[in-house]
Amino acid sequence: MGRLEGTVALITGGGSGIGEATALRFASEGAAVAIADIDGDAATAVAAAVESGGGRAHGMTVDVTKAADNEAMVRDTVGTLGGLDVFLANAGIERNGTVVSQSEEDWDAVFDVIVKGSFLGAKHAIPAIRECGGGSVLFTASVGGLWGCTNAAAYSAAKAAVVNMTYTLALDHAHHGVRVNCVCPGGTRTALAERLVAELPEQLRSMMELKLTQLVPLGGRLAEPDEIARAFLYLASDEASFVTGHALVVDGGQRAGLFMPEQLTP
Repeated sequence: MGRLEGTVALITGGGSGIGEATALRFASEGAAVAIADIDGDAATAVAAAVESGGGRAHGMTVDVTKAADNEAMVRDTVGTLGGLDVFLANAGIERNGTVVSQSEEDWDAVFDVIVKGSFLGAKHAIPAIRECGGGSVLFTASVGGLWGCTNAAAYSAAKAAVVNMTYTLALDHAHHGVRVNCVCPGGTRTALAERLVAELPEQLRSMMELKLTQLVPLGGRLAEPDEIARAFLYLASDEASFVTGHALVVDGGQRAGLFMPEQLTP
């Protein structure tokens, strides 16, 4: 029996990257999965992949910045799959820039998707989870929300807000039987991450590539999306039944401290 057997999970930003990997991982552990994404075709494709493997899934086009979309997303999940036990607010965007270079429009866009989208999703998901007797709310945060990150002023600030939202919601809803946790990935091999690095100025790009790979103690590489998905699986499962208000860092040891590659140390 899978670790999520008999549960229903809803994932935003589930059409690609970490969201897609988590949807597939949850389904492999027995969950029925609703996949929401601004790209409805991508969400439908992931749902089809789940169903081709014998699972139950439902793909939806959702703009997480809109309250009506979030309300409909939860309602459709409950109506189609029969309830809601796990909600993962994973949808996110990034816009490179410092507070000087970043436009107000880009700042607002990042906060709308990452912070407002997480708020609106949780706002509508938590009552549905409570109706099913409790469950798990998850957020995709980032190590960028735990320390500074060059040329990512809006993104780092937004992810820091998600980390604090995790702590606050955990306190507010523990007595409802709702656990609230987040995962803070380090550099992860997704199309979004690769595109953002490619957009950086050449010198900054070289430094970022070094930081994201060589200076990672565990293997000197980026994480694979499924490695992040497995962290979400743990937090969503009964194995984490006494874990709430936690920010789980999955970064290959990068945040542990200053690291020099082995060939540069005695």
